[in-house]
Amino acid sequence: MRGLYTILLLILSNTFMTFAWYGHLKFKEMKWFENLGIIAIVLISWGIALFEYIFQVPANKIGFKENGGPFSLVELKVIQEAVTLVIFTVFTLIFFKNEVLKWNHFVGFIFLILAVYFIFRK
Repeated sequence: MRGLYTILLLILSNTFMTFAWYGHLKFKEMKWFENLGIIAIVLISWGIALFEYIFQVPANKIGFKENGGPFSLVELKVIQEAVTLVIFTVFTLIFFKNEVLKWNHFVGFIFLILAVYFIFRK
């Protein structure tokens, strides 16, 4: 159960992270945000990133083997990277319609999936 909670918290964390890191790139399309300066954008992104940490820290604490969780530190990091890739891909396809996934992106995704396989291999 701790493993499932860890992964769900990482999904929530990475969703907020993706919006904090890349969501502001769509601000120019929103009337209220279109004239914001970089300081305002950074502060908004920090506010969003706070929620990333609210979920990320407990995910790592719950999931880490030395705290009774099922994952090693390396496994936690690889899970986080795989979740980030999925969340980022979905985010990109939904919010940035002009971005196109190409064959080399899929090859890269396959290598990342293989990385997960090899990290978890006993």
